Amino acid sequence: MIGDALRLSLLVTVTATVVAGLFGLLLGRLLARQQFAGKTLLETAVLLPLVLPPSVIGYYLLIGMGNRSVLSWAGVDVLFTWPAAAIASAVVGLPLMVQASKAAIAGVNPTLENAARVMGAGEIEVFFRITLPLARRGILAGVLLAGARAFGEFGATLMVAGSIPGRTQTVPLAIYDAVQAGRTADANALVLLTTVLAFTSLLVVRLLEKQPERRDARSPRGETGGPA
Repeated sequence: MIGDALRLSLLVTVTATVVAGLFGLLLGRLLARQQFAGKTLLETAVLLPLVLPPSVIGYYLLIGMGNRSVLSWAGVDVLFTWPAAAIASAVVGLPLMVQASKAAIAGVNPTLENAARVMGAGEIEVFFRITLPLARRGILAGVLLAGARAFGEFGATLMVAGSIPGRTQTVPLAIYDAVQAGRTADANALVLLTTVLAFTSLLVVRLLEKQPERRDARSPRGETGGPA
């Protein structure tokens, strides 16, 4: 049981972290660098999973992936499968990634980005050669936090994926099942594993935060850029 739950949790966590990482990075950059109507509403909506009960998030996802959803009309049925668990985990991890990437990107000096644009770099090149390298620690911290949150997701996952051993039962669901069934040894092992992973993730994030910031950056042509 422990092996199946761990294998499935790793699959769900990796998938959810990739999804939350990509969307969170895009949203973080948008919120950090762009001004547009409805920006506050968008950011508030993105942060909702931080304060909503997991059962409410699961209910929304249940509606969004149920019989009357766009996915159903397209012939895609993901409810009570591991992809549903991955979607739920990505949703709850997304706010952490957005907040971390937004803060990291906002901390990059815009003068460096503008200098690269003046030298002929396009927006994609500016992002990958200037913004991303300078914001990498904050972004990596966001990825770790989103991944840790995805690994520990319980409520929303239970709503949309259930707790089917070997199919949708992740480590948090397996812990609940083990406690209910009186399998104390299994519960202790899974709780210890989850605690170690969570502690390690937070420790790495704290170490990343304590590293000194670099004040210089390489321009697209290999020269040192900075404020005039």
